[in-house]
Amino acid sequence: MPLLHLVRDTAFGQIVRVLTRNRVFQYPEEQDPEFWKKYIHEEKSGWIAHHGITEPPEEEFVALENARGIRSRDEQANNHDEPRESTQTDTTYTDGTYNEASGVRIDPEKGKDKNIVEWYGPNDPENPRNWSTPKKFFVTSEIVFLTFSIYIGSAIYTPGLMGVMQEFGVSQVAATLGLTLFVAGYGIGPILWSPMSEIPQFATNFGMLLAFRFLTGFFGSPALATGGATIADMYKPSKQAYGLSIWGIGALCGPCLGPLVGGFAAQAEGWTWPIWELMWLSGFCWVFLFFLFPETSSANILYRRTRRLRKLTGNDKLICEPELMAEQMTAKYIIQISLVRPISFSFTEPMVFLLNLYIALTYEGLAFLGILVGSLVAMTCLCFYLHFYQEKQFNSNGEIRPEIRLQPAMVGGFFVPICLFWFGWSSRSDVDWMVPIVGSRLFGIGAFLLFQAVLPYLTDAYPAYTASVFAGNDLFRSAFGAGFPLFASVMYKNLGVNWASSTLAFLGVAFIPIPFALYIFGERLWKKSKYAKKDF
Repeated sequence: MPLLHLVRDTAFGQIVRVLTRNRVFQYPEEQDPEFWKKYIHEEKSGWIAHHGITEPPEEEFVALENARGIRSRDEQANNHDEPRESTQTDTTYTDGTYNEASGVRIDPEKGKDKNIVEWYGPNDPENPRNWSTPKKFFVTSEIVFLTFSIYIGSAIYTPGLMGVMQEFGVSQVAATLGLTLFVAGYGIGPILWSPMSEIPQFATNFGMLLAFRFLTGFFGSPALATGGATIADMYKPSKQAYGLSIWGIGALCGPCLGPLVGGFAAQAEGWTWPIWELMWLSGFCWVFLFFLFPETSSANILYRRTRRLRKLTGNDKLICEPELMAEQMTAKYIIQISLVRPISFSFTEPMVFLLNLYIALTYEGLAFLGILVGSLVAMTCLCFYLHFYQEKQFNSNGEIRPEIRLQPAMVGGFFVPICLFWFGWSSRSDVDWMVPIVGSRLFGIGAFLLFQAVLPYLTDAYPAYTASVFAGNDLFRSAFGAGFPLFASVMYKNLGVNWASSTLAFLGVAFIPIPFALYIFGERLWKKSKYAKKDF
C-alpha cells in the first residue's frame, strides 16, 4: 500500500487516474462517502463564519463553544439512545443562517459561509511531514539525484573545451561561454520561466550550441530553487538541516564529478560525448521521477483534496486556506511574487544580500575531487553537531532563533581563505601535485558549512517565502558562477596562480565577519523586515 500511495501522487499516477476516471489509485474519500467529513476543520469554519478569516478572534469565542460541528451532529444522530442537547434542527444548518460545518451563526457583515478543508489531524498521512521515514528518505534521494543531474551539466562540458575550440574555430573565452550560459540559464530560470517555441534538435553551429547550453540550464533550473523548499515541506524545522545537508552533497557532487566523467568521454570519443552523457543521465532522471516522485507541497495537496471533495459531494462551499489566499491575489500581485520578489529579497533584505554575496563568492571555488572529500567530512561533523547541540536549542513549538543556524558558518568561513592561500602557493612544479589537492579539501569543508548554515538560516527567518529566497540565492550564485570563468583564465595568467588565488583568499577574509555580525545584530534586522518571521 505505501508504494501504491507513492505512485498515486506522481505525474504517472495522476495521469492514470484521469484515464481511468479515478477508478485506479483512489483516495480514502472516494472509497468511503462519509470520509470527507474528517477533513473539515470545524473551528476554522466557525471562525470564518463569525468574522471572515480562519484565525481565532482575540476575544473569547462563545459562539463556537456552544455550537455543534458536523462530526458531533453525526455522532449524536448515530446514537439514538441519547437525547439531543440542542433545540436546533438539522435544517437550521442548511438555511443559510448557520455554517453547516461548525454550527456557528454566520455574521451578516463580516462572516463567510465556507467549510474549511484541512488535515484531519496531526497524524494525517497525506501531510508530507507525516510521511514514513523510508518515504521521506526516498523522496529526498530523488531530489538529490535531480539536483546532481542538473549541476553536473555545467562542469561536464569543460573537458571538451579544446574540442569546441577546434570544431568551431573560436577562442577559449568564447568556448567557455558554453559553461557560463548554462550556469546563467539555471540562475535566470527560477526568476523567469516562459513558454518556448519548438526548436531544432542538434547544434550545427557555435551559436546554436550556446543557445542549447543556455536552454538546458534554463529548463533544469526550477529544481535548484525548489529543492530546498521541497526538503522543508517534508521535515520539521529541527530535522530540516539534515535533509539540506544531503541535498547539498548532491549539489556538490555534480561540479566535482563533472570534469572527471566528462574528461574520460571527451578523451575517448570527442567533445560531443559529454553532452550525450548529460542527455542520457537527465533522460533517465526524468523517467524515474515521472513514475516515482510525488507531490510534496502541502498547499497543493490540500487544494487537490478540496477539489476532489467538491466534485464528490457537489458542495461548492468546501474550500481550503491556500484557495482563500489565492482568491485575494491580483494579477499584479502574482507577477510580483513570481518575478519581482526573488530579486527584491536579494537587495532589500540586508541579511539575504550579505549571505547571498558570501555564498556567491564561495561558489566561484575550484571544482576538484578533494572538495567532495572535504564536503563528506564536513557533513559527518555537521550531523554530530546538529544531533548533540543544535536540536536541543529548539523550543516546545519546534522553533529556533535563526542566528543559531549561523554557528557552522562562523567556523567554515576560515577554511575558505586558508584553502585558497594553500592552493595558490603550493601549485608549483617543485611541490608534489597531491599537496594542492589536499588543500582543496579545506575548501570543501568551508563551502559546505557555509551552505548548510545559510540555507537553514534563510528558511527559518523567511519560512513563508522559502522558494523566493532560494531563487534569489540561486540567481546570485549563478551570476557570479557564470561571470567568473570568463575572466578567470586571464586573471590567473596575468597574476599567476599564487596571487590570483590570494586575491580570492583576501576577499574570503573580508567576508569572514558577516556571520558573526548577523549573529549579533540579526535579530534587529529581521524585526524591522516586513517579510521575516517575528515570533521566535
